[in-house]
Amino acid sequence: MALNWEFFTEDIGDGTTYLDWMLTAWGWTAAVSGLSLLVALAIGALVGTLRTLPSKPAQWVGTAWTELFRNIPLLVQIFVWYHVIPALIPAMRALPGFVLVVFGLGFFTSARISEQVRSGIQALPRGQGMAGKALGLTTAQTYRYVILPMAFRIILPPLTSESMGIVKNSAAAFAVSISELTMFSMQATEETSRPIEVYLAVTGLYVVTAGAIYFVMSFIERRVRIPGFVGPAMSGGH
Repeated sequence: MALNWEFFTEDIGDGTTYLDWMLTAWGWTAAVSGLSLLVALAIGALVGTLRTLPSKPAQWVGTAWTELFRNIPLLVQIFVWYHVIPALIPAMRALPGFVLVVFGLGFFTSARISEQVRSGIQALPRGQGMAGKALGLTTAQTYRYVILPMAFRIILPPLTSESMGIVKNSAAAFAVSISELTMFSMQATEETSRPIEVYLAVTGLYVVTAGAIYFVMSFIERRVRIPGFVGPAMSGGH
Protein backbone atom coordinates (compact mmCIF):
# COMPACT_ATOMS: atom_id res chain seq x y z
CA MET A 1 0.00 0.00 0.00
CA ALA A 2 1.53 3.30 -1.13
CA LEU A 3 1.68 6.09 1.41
CA ASN A 4 -0.01 9.35 0.53
CA TRP A 5 0.90 12.40 2.60
CA GLU A 6 -0.85 14.97 0.43
CA PHE A 7 -4.06 14.89 2.47
CA PHE A 8 -2.23 16.76 5.26
CA THR A 9 -2.40 19.88 3.07
CA GLU A 10 -6.12 19.54 2.36
CA ASP A 11 -8.49 22.22 3.64
CA ILE A 12 -10.71 20.74 6.36
CA GLY A 13 -13.40 23.35 5.82
CA ASP A 14 -12.43 26.29 8.02
CA GLY A 15 -9.35 27.54 6.21
CA THR A 16 -6.98 25.20 8.00
CA THR A 17 -5.37 21.93 6.95
CA TYR A 18 -4.85 18.59 8.66
CA LEU A 19 -1.25 19.65 9.17
CA ASP A 20 -2.38 22.81 10.98
CA TRP A 21 -4.74 20.72 13.08
CA MET A 22 -1.99 18.25 13.97
CA LEU A 23 0.45 20.99 14.97
CA THR A 24 -2.24 22.61 17.13
CA ALA A 25 -2.85 19.24 18.79
CA TRP A 26 0.90 18.92 19.34
CA GLY A 27 0.80 22.29 21.08
CA TRP A 28 -1.98 21.08 23.38
CA THR A 29 0.05 17.96 24.18
CA ALA A 30 3.09 20.07 25.01
CA ALA A 31 1.01 22.46 27.14
CA VAL A 32 -0.68 19.69 29.13
CA SER A 33 2.63 17.89 29.63
CA GLY A 34 4.65 20.98 30.56
CA LEU A 35 2.17 22.43 33.04
CA SER A 36 1.48 19.03 34.58
CA LEU A 37 5.22 18.52 35.06
CA LEU A 38 5.51 21.86 36.87
CA VAL A 39 2.66 20.87 39.19
CA ALA A 40 4.18 17.43 39.73
CA LEU A 41 7.66 18.79 40.51
CA ALA A 42 6.38 21.39 42.98
CA ILE A 43 4.09 19.03 44.88
CA GLY A 44 6.37 16.02 44.54
CA ALA A 45 9.33 17.91 46.02
CA LEU A 46 7.18 19.06 48.95
CA VAL A 47 5.63 15.67 49.63
CA GLY A 48 8.95 13.85 49.25
CA THR A 49 10.52 16.25 51.74
CA LEU A 50 7.69 15.73 54.23
CA ARG A 51 8.37 12.00 54.15
CA THR A 52 11.94 12.53 55.37
CA LEU A 53 11.25 14.99 58.18
CA PRO A 54 11.57 13.82 61.81
CA SER A 55 7.92 14.80 62.39
CA LYS A 56 5.65 11.74 62.34
CA PRO A 57 2.53 13.71 61.27
CA ALA A 58 4.50 15.15 58.34
CA GLN A 59 5.61 11.65 57.34
CA TRP A 60 2.02 10.37 57.56
CA VAL A 61 0.73 13.20 55.37
CA GLY A 62 3.45 12.62 52.78
CA THR A 63 2.94 8.86 52.74
CA ALA A 64 -0.85 9.18 52.52
CA TRP A 65 -0.56 11.55 49.54
CA THR A 66 1.87 9.27 47.72
CA GLU A 67 -0.08 6.07 48.29
CA LEU A 68 -3.41 7.69 47.36
CA PHE A 69 -2.40 9.22 44.05
CA ARG A 70 -0.08 6.51 42.78
CA ASN A 71 -2.52 3.66 43.42
CA ILE A 72 -5.51 5.10 41.54
CA PRO A 73 -5.37 4.68 37.74
CA LEU A 74 -4.59 7.89 35.88
CA LEU A 75 -7.71 7.72 33.73
CA VAL A 76 -9.90 7.41 36.82
CA GLN A 77 -8.19 10.45 38.39
CA ILE A 78 -8.75 12.51 35.24
CA PHE A 79 -12.45 11.54 35.21
CA VAL A 80 -12.73 12.49 38.89
CA TRP A 81 -11.16 15.89 38.27
CA TYR A 82 -13.23 16.52 35.16
CA HIS A 83 -16.64 15.23 36.29
CA VAL A 84 -16.70 14.83 40.07
CA ILE A 85 -14.68 17.72 41.53
CA PRO A 86 -16.64 20.46 39.69
CA ALA A 87 -19.90 18.86 40.88
CA LEU A 88 -18.72 18.85 44.50
CA ILE A 89 -16.95 22.24 44.47
CA PRO A 90 -18.96 24.85 42.53
CA ALA A 91 -15.98 27.22 42.31
CA MET A 92 -14.13 24.62 40.20
CA ARG A 93 -16.80 24.76 37.51
CA ALA A 94 -15.33 27.99 36.17
CA LEU A 95 -12.02 26.29 35.38
CA PRO A 96 -11.45 25.07 31.82
CA GLY A 97 -11.27 21.32 31.31
CA PHE A 98 -7.65 21.77 30.26
CA VAL A 99 -6.74 23.02 33.77
CA LEU A 100 -8.58 20.12 35.43
CA VAL A 101 -6.62 17.64 33.32
CA VAL A 102 -3.38 19.37 34.30
CA PHE A 103 -4.30 18.92 37.97
CA GLY A 104 -5.18 15.26 37.44
CA LEU A 105 -1.99 14.40 35.56
CA GLY A 106 0.15 16.62 37.80
CA PHE A 107 -1.12 15.10 41.06
CA PHE A 108 -0.74 11.56 39.67
CA THR A 109 2.87 12.22 38.67
CA SER A 110 3.64 14.09 41.91
CA ALA A 111 3.20 10.83 43.83
CA ARG A 112 5.86 9.19 41.68
CA ILE A 113 8.23 12.14 41.96
CA SER A 114 7.76 12.30 45.74
CA GLU A 115 9.06 8.75 45.98
CA GLN A 116 12.12 9.69 43.95
CA VAL A 117 12.75 12.80 46.07
CA ARG A 118 12.48 10.75 49.24
CA SER A 119 14.94 8.19 47.87
CA GLY A 120 17.33 10.95 46.77
CA ILE A 121 17.30 12.58 50.19
CA GLN A 122 17.80 9.29 51.99
CA ALA A 123 20.70 8.43 49.67
CA LEU A 124 22.68 11.41 50.97
CA PRO A 125 25.18 10.95 53.78
CA ARG A 126 23.73 12.01 57.13
CA GLY A 127 26.62 14.41 57.46
CA GLN A 128 24.94 16.72 54.93
CA GLY A 129 22.13 17.56 57.32
CA MET A 130 24.44 17.67 60.32
CA ALA A 131 26.70 20.13 58.51
CA GLY A 132 23.74 22.43 57.91
CA LYS A 133 22.80 22.36 61.59
CA ALA A 134 26.42 22.99 62.57
CA LEU A 135 26.30 26.16 60.47
CA GLY A 136 23.27 27.35 62.42
CA LEU A 137 20.76 26.73 59.62
CA THR A 138 17.17 25.90 60.43
CA THR A 139 15.65 22.67 59.17
CA ALA A 140 13.96 24.53 56.31
CA GLN A 141 17.21 26.30 55.38
CA THR A 142 19.15 23.03 55.55
CA TYR A 143 16.75 21.42 53.10
CA ARG A 144 16.66 24.49 50.87
CA TYR A 145 20.39 25.14 50.61
CA VAL A 146 22.05 21.79 51.38
CA ILE A 147 19.90 18.68 51.07
CA LEU A 148 17.50 19.31 48.19
CA PRO A 149 20.09 20.68 45.72
CA MET A 150 22.18 17.53 46.23
CA ALA A 151 19.18 15.18 46.19
CA PHE A 152 17.91 16.59 42.90
CA ARG A 153 21.31 15.98 41.33
CA ILE A 154 20.97 12.32 42.29
CA ILE A 155 17.45 11.89 40.93
CA LEU A 156 17.88 13.73 37.61
CA PRO A 157 18.02 10.47 35.58
CA PRO A 158 14.69 9.14 36.93
CA LEU A 159 13.22 12.64 36.59
CA THR A 160 14.14 12.48 32.92
CA SER A 161 12.11 9.29 32.60
CA GLU A 162 9.18 10.89 34.45
CA SER A 163 9.34 13.92 32.18
CA MET A 164 9.11 11.72 29.10
CA GLY A 165 6.48 9.57 30.76
CA ILE A 166 4.22 12.53 31.42
CA VAL A 167 4.17 13.24 27.68
CA LYS A 168 2.97 9.70 27.05
CA ASN A 169 0.42 9.90 29.87
CA SER A 170 -0.97 13.14 28.45
CA ALA A 171 -2.66 10.96 25.83
CA ALA A 172 -5.27 10.14 28.48
CA ALA A 173 -6.57 13.70 28.07
CA PHE A 174 -8.39 12.61 24.91
CA ALA A 175 -10.92 10.85 27.17
CA VAL A 176 -12.28 14.25 28.28
CA SER A 177 -12.11 15.81 24.80
CA ILE A 178 -8.85 17.72 25.07
CA SER A 179 -7.67 18.18 21.48
CA GLU A 180 -4.20 16.70 21.92
CA LEU A 181 -2.34 14.38 19.56
CA THR A 182 -4.16 11.18 20.42
CA MET A 183 -7.57 12.74 19.85
CA PHE A 184 -6.33 14.26 16.59
CA SER A 185 -5.10 10.87 15.38
CA MET A 186 -8.44 9.21 16.13
CA GLN A 187 -10.55 11.91 14.50
CA ALA A 188 -8.26 12.43 11.50
CA THR A 189 -8.17 8.68 10.86
CA GLU A 190 -11.97 8.53 10.81
CA GLU A 191 -12.19 11.47 8.40
CA THR A 192 -9.40 10.53 6.00
CA SER A 193 -9.22 6.73 6.24
CA ARG A 194 -5.42 7.10 6.22
CA PRO A 195 -4.48 5.53 9.57
CA ILE A 196 -0.93 4.59 8.58
CA GLU A 197 0.08 8.13 7.62
CA VAL A 198 -1.72 9.71 10.57
CA TYR A 199 -0.26 7.41 13.20
CA LEU A 200 3.22 7.56 11.70
CA ALA A 201 3.10 11.37 11.82
CA VAL A 202 1.78 11.43 15.38
CA THR A 203 4.35 8.85 16.49
CA GLY A 204 7.07 11.01 14.97
CA LEU A 205 5.90 14.03 16.96
CA TYR A 206 5.89 12.03 20.19
CA VAL A 207 9.42 10.84 19.43
CA VAL A 208 10.58 14.40 18.69
CA THR A 209 9.03 15.62 21.95
CA ALA A 210 10.63 12.85 24.01
CA GLY A 211 13.98 13.48 22.30
CA ALA A 212 13.81 17.19 23.10
CA ILE A 213 13.09 16.43 26.76
CA TYR A 214 15.99 13.97 26.90
CA PHE A 215 18.33 16.52 25.35
CA VAL A 216 17.31 19.28 27.78
CA MET A 217 17.48 17.04 30.85
CA SER A 218 20.86 15.61 29.80
CA PHE A 219 22.17 19.15 29.36
CA ILE A 220 20.94 20.11 32.85
CA GLU A 221 22.46 16.95 34.32
CA ARG A 222 25.86 17.75 32.81
CA ARG A 223 25.70 21.36 34.00
CA VAL A 224 24.86 20.58 37.63
CA ARG A 225 26.92 17.42 38.05
CA ILE A 226 29.50 17.56 40.83
CA PRO A 227 32.56 15.50 39.78
CA GLY A 228 33.16 12.63 42.16
CA PHE A 229 29.69 12.83 43.72
CA VAL A 230 27.13 11.91 41.08
CA GLY A 231 27.64 10.17 37.76
CA PRO A 232 30.43 8.21 36.12
CA ALA A 233 33.13 9.93 38.15
CA MET A 234 31.93 8.12 41.26
CA SER A 235 33.00 4.77 39.89
CA GLY A 236 36.05 5.88 37.97
CA GLY A 237 39.56 5.45 39.12
CA HIS A 238 40.39 9.17 39.39
